[in-house]
Amino acid sequence: MVNEIFKELIGHTMEVYVNNMLVKSLQCSDYVQHLKEAFALLQKYNMKLNLKECTFGVASGKFLGYLVTQRGIKANPD
Repeated sequence: MVNEIFKELIGHTMEVYVNNMLVKSLQCSDYVQHLKEAFALLQKYNMKLNLKECTFGVASGKFLGYLVTQRGIKANPD
């Protein structure tokens, strides 16, 4: 379902896998707009987020067992 909902954004400003979503931007100035686009689709399809599992505005983070940074994707050392 999430692949269909976010199909226009996947590979550009989003990556998704089942119920895991990552909004990404090359420039910090674009990040808020990319979030707005993702939130608009979530609202359109009446989808809710679990705020306990959300993280916003980070330069790097863990996603599906990988460490995602502005330098690329690496295996999570943990």
